[in-house]
Parts: sequence; C-alpha cells; structure tokens
Amino acid sequence: MNPNTCTVCEMMFTRGMKATKVTIDASVMFVDLRCYTGLTQSLSQESMATLLGTFYDEFPSAIWAHDGLLNKTIGDAVMAVFNFPIRHVDHAHNAVLAAREIQQRCVDRGAAVLRSHGLSRAALGIGIDYGTASFGEFGHSQRDLTAIGTVVNMAARAQGASAAGEILVTRAVYDRTQPDLAASRSGRYSLNGF
Repeated sequence: MNPNTCTVCEMMFTRGMKATKVTIDASVMFVDLRCYTGLTQSLSQESMATLLGTFYDEFPSAIWAHDGLLNKTIGDAVMAVFNFPIRHVDHAHNAVLAAREIQQRCVDRGAAVLRSHGLSRAALGIGIDYGTASFGEFGHSQRDLTAIGTVVNMAARAQGASAAGEILVTRAVYDRTQPDLAASRSGRYSLNGF
C-alpha cells in the first residue's frame, strides 16, 4: 500500500466524504517489541535508535505489502488496520501474512542489529482480531485518524497475552484463516476485560 494512503484517508474524510467516521469490517493487528525496557538499559541511546529505526522500517513494509494501513506507532509498538481504505474480502488472511512477514523480518534484520551489540535476538508479540470498527477522526482540538471499537481492544489484549515470538489470533481470525493456520496450536486465553 502506498505510504501516502493516510493523506488520502484524511482528504477523503475532510473533503470527499465530509464525514468524521465510518463503520468498517476490519482486521486489526498490534505488534510489540519484547524486552524493550531491558534493551534500553543494555544499549546506548544511539544503538537503541538504530534498532527502533530498523523495526520502524521493516514493520510498515510488511504491512503495506499486504494492503494494510499502518495506523499508529506507539513507542516500541505498532497498530495496523486491514480492509481500509483498500478493501479485501480476505483481509484477515492479509493480516496473518503481514504478521508472519514481520516476524521473519524481525529475525533477519533485528537480530543482526542486536548481535552487532553482543545481545541475543529480539522477539515480537503480535495480536490480531477481526470485527467491526469505527474509523475516522476523533477529538476536537487534536484530531486523530484511527480505528476504535472492541476489535481494536481485543487485538491489543491478544498482543499483550502473546509470548515473545508468537502471533496470537482470536477465534474470529482463526475461523477466517484456518487453512493458513494448519500448523498452529489452539488454546483458551483469558484476555484482560474479555
């Protein structure tokens, strides 16, 4: 997906649609760099900036390659939305593919940066959910173009419950991507608030 899509989204809302928000079917993904606090204590600020720069280069590329929208970077984490503004019937599949690509890029590029500083490899926790979201501009003086709703909260909780190196998908994602997850394991998770 073109990195300028956010600009296109903003123009759609403010000029084209004259709307502040729309309801969409979406897959939402959260990705978090594990051991971030420990890394900040082990690496110099310059090395940490290099590591984050590597991840911030890799995450968007994998998300855009599968027609996702990189919605937010939050410290050592990112939030992506699939199925807006580019529509895909199989957007849950795209989210899973993007998550796998992000994991692989983390192993390939992130580990190299860490090894160059004498540290072991980095790991990511990833959570994905599928559902209905409200996407648009929220706030009055400080407008934020983002998605909100249970799907966002559930994806964030799934990411929080995922182990380092794990992609944790909800039942809604699993039901839509079962063939892609044939080699995976399933289990019951208690997610905070759900």
